[in-house]
Amino acid sequence: MGGLGDRQLLYGFRKNLKTAGLASFLVNTLCLILNDSLLFKINPSPFMKESQNHFDRRTALKALGLGSAAGAFGLTGSAMAQSNRSDQGATFNGMDPVKITKVRPILTAPYGINLVIVKVETDQPGLYGVGCATFTQRAHTVVAAVKEYLDPFFRGKPANTIEDNWQMAYQSSYWRNGPVLNNALSGVDQALWDIKGKMAGMPVYELLGGKTRFAVDAYGHASGKTPEEVVDSVQSFKEKGYRNVRIQLGGYGSTHLSENPPYKIAGFGSPGDTTITPQVYKRGTVEIFKQARESFGDDIELLHDMHERLQPMDAIDMIQRVEEYRPFFIEDPLSPENIGWFRKLREQTSVPIAMGELFNSPHEWLEPMSERLYDYIRIHISQIGGITPAMKVARLGEWFNVRTAWHGPGDTSPVGHAANCHIDLAVWNFGVQEMGRFKEAAFEVFPGMPTIKDGFIHVNEAPGLGIDIDEELAAKYPPVVYNYNWTQLRGIDGTPVRP
Repeated sequence: MGGLGDRQLLYGFRKNLKTAGLASFLVNTLCLILNDSLLFKINPSPFMKESQNHFDRRTALKALGLGSAAGAFGLTGSAMAQSNRSDQGATFNGMDPVKITKVRPILTAPYGINLVIVKVETDQPGLYGVGCATFTQRAHTVVAAVKEYLDPFFRGKPANTIEDNWQMAYQSSYWRNGPVLNNALSGVDQALWDIKGKMAGMPVYELLGGKTRFAVDAYGHASGKTPEEVVDSVQSFKEKGYRNVRIQLGGYGSTHLSENPPYKIAGFGSPGDTTITPQVYKRGTVEIFKQARESFGDDIELLHDMHERLQPMDAIDMIQRVEEYRPFFIEDPLSPENIGWFRKLREQTSVPIAMGELFNSPHEWLEPMSERLYDYIRIHISQIGGITPAMKVARLGEWFNVRTAWHGPGDTSPVGHAANCHIDLAVWNFGVQEMGRFKEAAFEVFPGMPTIKDGFIHVNEAPGLGIDIDEELAAKYPPVVYNYNWTQLRGIDGTPVRP
């Protein structure tokens, strides 16, 4: 066992002996042995072979009678770590070079949404990582990118040089910052963080700086076809312990309120197209805020997702009209094509603004964040390339008091949700986290999923991201045909409306 392994050994032994209440002299004696071995590792004798160094430490441990205690009290990691790593072979020496041997995509739809998971395998038996590469609207294209390009690119590269790997892969396509390649790269990046956590014997949040909060504050999705149904839905979340609830009247843009639009009567467009009537949507949204505030007062935070459904002046008008009901934030009021309007929006209202789920490139968020035009950055972290760039976005936000609110809908895979939450636990400027409720099949396919209790998300504390994928079960849920209808939005005359 090398230097990093010795430190893990010492940490686990100290922690578990304290819990067990054994004699302190055993700890001190072991510390002397391990400290001595660390010195040999740093500055070994030119006459001592590595195998001799290992033998002496093991012999000393046996002489102390600690061989069995090591297993009983966690010399090689906590009981939880061992149980979660039982299928991954022996512990790994963090100082040894670990090479990537294969990168492969796994496409599955356990709850009717196409999810892309990337599995990175290494030359160490049982050591692998998983990451989210889900771009559900173009899932098969991401799968091809991983198979045809990233697998051959990464084979033979060291697994521990995450930043270097990210940078070289990012520029390998020359043209970059597109959602397909960013998602493919994210799958590898998240998997490499998962591997590094397993090698260190720590959850990923520890590698990112450690916890700054005990759990991750979440918000739920309340909706209904009428304001009364929305209020009832909010009440159900409140009873589950949520402090933050997003409210929507029907689907995005309240499309259910636009019946028999003129373009459909004229036979224009496709049968599945949905329709928005801006003034109807605006009035309905104001009403649900009004009724929710009257019902719950300030006991709960209310959020709303505009999903870029309105033209800029209509968006500004609606946000001004809900301001008296104190939204926690209004999400995605303007499309990325209308970034230039955010300065005007900021000048017109004090309502907090969340933005970013459609962003791919740093050019889309760097200037607005530095000018404090957003209060929350809502990037979809696989869309920008994974944990590595997301941490840089979070650190940027800290200096401008922009908090994180990572995109976390159903088409973020459970692996992606785990990655979101490990960042949430570590960064100071965390705001709130979106995470829906999953069907039972998701928990079966993805053992170790984050869980929600009283509106707080808790990650599995096992090393790495704490989550895995059961490939046999995943294969029972083949990909589905994607339903484009929710993106196919028109005005009453048939003009396409960008989501």
